Amino acid sequence: MSAPLFRLTDEQPTAELFAARQQGLRTWLEKRRLPILMVSNPINIFYLTGFHGTAGIALFERLEAVIWVDPRYTLQAQGQARGVEARTGLFKAVGRWLKKRRARLAGYEDSHLSCAQFRILKRESPRTMRWQGAGGIIEELRMVKDSYEIDQIRRAGHLTSEVLTGIIPAIRPGVRESDLATELEYRMRRKGADGAAFETIVASGVRGALPHARASGKQLAAGELVILDLGAILAGYAADMTRTLYLGKPGLRVRNLYKAVVDAQQEAVGAARLGARAGDVDGAARRCLQRRGLADHFTHSTGHGVGLEVHERPRLGRKEKTRLRAGFVVTAEPGIYLEGWGGVRVEDTVLVSAQGPEILTPAAKAPWYIE
Repeated sequence: MSAPLFRLTDEQPTAELFAARQQGLRTWLEKRRLPILMVSNPINIFYLTGFHGTAGIALFERLEAVIWVDPRYTLQAQGQARGVEARTGLFKAVGRWLKKRRARLAGYEDSHLSCAQFRILKRESPRTMRWQGAGGIIEELRMVKDSYEIDQIRRAGHLTSEVLTGIIPAIRPGVRESDLATELEYRMRRKGADGAAFETIVASGVRGALPHARASGKQLAAGELVILDLGAILAGYAADMTRTLYLGKPGLRVRNLYKAVVDAQQEAVGAARLGARAGDVDGAARRCLQRRGLADHFTHSTGHGVGLEVHERPRLGRKEKTRLRAGFVVTAEPGIYLEGWGGVRVEDTVLVSAQGPEILTPAAKAPWYIE
């Protein structure tokens, strides 16, 4: 799924919020005795500074923070970036800054840097300097959402739910999957979303057996299940939700399969509590389907984190040991997929809190068939 679309909105986090995030990063660096961290992932730069551009490098040390951008973004960085000094330039400029400081050790996001960029850094930096891969530091910090982030994801989730609820009267035999997906994304924007968090999935009939099917020119038909997987982005933050509908009056087999998935999803949501391991949530859904002989048809993990990216840490899969903490926002999305027949998936974005799990995508799961 694609990275989020950034857009300026009236809802902006405060300078104090960015200061707190940067202090959290510095505390992490001090514990690991890493004097400097270079951040090159645009999403992580946005999280730490508020700068929305696609080309920038930020360096954080104990008392100073600087962001370098190419000339297209100079004015934008000066207006958006918080808690950092904005300068023009990229990898060469960073290397020269490090050489002037006589830096000896710096961390970098090794999963977000090309070999060519790294060669430039090494060529321009002090010859004796050591680079330490430090990918995942900021992603770890991002797992716990602050109050501003939770509010934006909640708003995105409610917007997504309203759009799906509003389009149900238009879901009928003869409508093309691609037209339905386009309409869903259009309505999300009309309601104020920055855009879609990922390419909206509409998969009907046998195509429902493909967990990430792209909407096609296929027409919906009576007697088919239809999977709709969608999510809005609001102020840079994503929601993720799936509902499955049936066109017609479902028979016993369809009813039993749908109930099995809904029950598994409820078990997963209920397990998303403080202190539980990520694998416990997956296990709760999987055991529910196992009791009905359907576990072999559940072919992906139960969920994932949601925030600035629609897929981020933690992963809710088998044997995942991350302990859930207050402020985690995750999905619960068990599904079953039967080749040549179709599939059923039900998904919500869920906040983990001291008061228990809160569903942030409250669209109704019943009635789920359209007669």
